[in-house]
Amino acid sequence: MSTSIAPTPGIQPVGHRPVPVVVAGILDRGARAEAALKAFLERWSIAALRVSLGAVFVAFGVLKFFPGVSPMDELVQSTWAALSFGLVTGYAALVVTAVMETAAGLLLISGKFARAGLVVLALCFVGILSPVVLFPAELVTETGPSLTGQYIAKNVVLIAAALVIASKALRGRTAR
Repeated sequence: MSTSIAPTPGIQPVGHRPVPVVVAGILDRGARAEAALKAFLERWSIAALRVSLGAVFVAFGVLKFFPGVSPMDELVQSTWAALSFGLVTGYAALVVTAVMETAAGLLLISGKFARAGLVVLALCFVGILSPVVLFPAELVTETGPSLTGQYIAKNVVLIAAALVIASKALRGRTAR
């Protein structure tokens, strides 16, 4: 067990040199700049994440209103057909997905309705991730993930972003 001896005032421990005033000033300015950056990030980063996630969903949602424009049209249609037991197919599947994704994005962008947007987004994520269970053979090739598989895998980042936004948007007490 080691013991620590309090330094005697005015005497520096062996091997320690006093920090020059110039270096101390630079370190102090650096600490203040870091604190200012932290305050800025705490104030704006969640809002920026919310708006950018909303913009991504608006952009990809709008594409689905126009058949043949989104590279995921076939996957969306086959996923809806499987999830709805054949009740929602073809263009109707694209329109439902387009409405949900666009609405989720607009609700997130608005800020005031972010919680509602997160609920719609959660429903979208169920559909987005369903091919992992429904069509696993389409997601992986002999050499690795297919383009469709990669498209679905990147949604892990979008889900993480939604969770961060939810941590700020949801009300209620935090359990401690």
